[in-house]
Amino acid sequence: MSTNRINDLFSQDLNVINLGLEGFADTLRSLGSRATQVEWKPPAGGNSELIALFDRLEAAEASGSVKRAEANAEAVRRVQAGKPTIVDIGIAQDVVPGMHKKLILHAGPPVKWEDMSGPMRGAVMGGLIYEGLASTPEEAEKLAASGEIEFDPCHHHSAVGPMAGIMTASMPVWIMENAEFGNRAYCTLNEGLGKVLRYGANSQEVIDRLKWMADELAPVLRAALKAHGPLDMKNLIAQVLQMGDEGHNRNRAGTSLFIREMAPYLVRLDESRDTIARVLEFLNSNDHFFLNLTMPAAKCTVDAAAGIEGSSFIYTMARNGTEFGIRISGLPDQWFTGPASVIDGLYLPGFTADDAARDIGDSVITETSGIGGFAMAAAPAIVKFVGGKPADAVNFTRQMYEITMSENSTYQIPAMDFRGTPTAIDVIKVVETGILPAINTGIAHKDPGVGMVGAGLVKPPEKCFQDAFRAYVEHYC
Repeated sequence: MSTNRINDLFSQDLNVINLGLEGFADTLRSLGSRATQVEWKPPAGGNSELIALFDRLEAAEASGSVKRAEANAEAVRRVQAGKPTIVDIGIAQDVVPGMHKKLILHAGPPVKWEDMSGPMRGAVMGGLIYEGLASTPEEAEKLAASGEIEFDPCHHHSAVGPMAGIMTASMPVWIMENAEFGNRAYCTLNEGLGKVLRYGANSQEVIDRLKWMADELAPVLRAALKAHGPLDMKNLIAQVLQMGDEGHNRNRAGTSLFIREMAPYLVRLDESRDTIARVLEFLNSNDHFFLNLTMPAAKCTVDAAAGIEGSSFIYTMARNGTEFGIRISGLPDQWFTGPASVIDGLYLPGFTADDAARDIGDSVITETSGIGGFAMAAAPAIVKFVGGKPADAVNFTRQMYEITMSENSTYQIPAMDFRGTPTAIDVIKVVETGILPAINTGIAHKDPGVGMVGAGLVKPPEKCFQDAFRAYVEHYC
């Protein structure tokens, strides 16, 4: 370069593009120069081991030995085509695969009794009392530790459960069918908030409510559903996103739409006015009733995309209060886990963070399917329940597009010009960007038998995503 051109360069105003530390750009701006900060960081946070694995994966894809793009396109196709539909209510031991009297299903990846968190232990004890296998929490605790009771994740039985996720043999369950692919998912009926089994409470009040739900609520709803016919959940979820719900921790619109859908069939049943009134009063008082419908809807949707050779789609996220676990489509039978996280939340009067259990529940299946925390932009009012500001809800959703493969063709967000929700989490993108899935959740008390103490936002552990990525590369490359 000639001396004149160099002099011309230095006589011009600087317009700098800065990568890395923002302090360099700030210094230039303070001296009167223009500077554009580019948000960039090396893949996998600069971790040399993980970068070497990315290089290995890139080489395998270039050679054609790994066809991840095609596999993930098929996973997205199945998720987008899924049609979750409520078809019936049944009793768990009659309809849930493998269910029996001494089997208790729980949320999250596998966990032994001795490793269970306080709320899960409390819910197990309540489940044993509900089944008549124990009379008191003390008897139930002894039985649970005896080896007589079998414990298994809900996810191993095509089921999901919120918070502790306890499902026992005689509990009524929703039967959700993916009308496009024929697979089914199951979930208990929602009890409400506060002192309820899923939060670890097990008092007589809790057991009595569960008995009423089995003896009156479920049969009445089943009869109304039979008169109505199969109910398209995909259509309902699409509507509630237009009405301020996100399908995980805000379900007021969803519960209202469900009541509206069922009311004409309920009032025509050959039941007493008092019975129908009790059912409608319970539904009306329980804004979270719809959660136990969005969960199996999400479950049967994403399960259709499990087992696709070469896919890095995360089709399961779940937590048990001890560990957070994920499963990916291309390695469908393996759990990858890390320690359950501490939740950053808002607390009910009289409770603080010192009372809180760690992250727990299968309800994060909603985020796996593209709603919940991934659709928070549709539900800015959620921040009054979980903390933060309305702008945070939009920012959470925007960030999730960075780690997903698609935008949902049905679930859309009005505040973002009806953009489809970020859908189909790619474990490769999570590790590459370092962006973790956004999750909002309830908070249970750390001790058995207490119940709900708050709600908040939580980040899953990086470890499970990195371990899944390592296993994927080792298996396919």
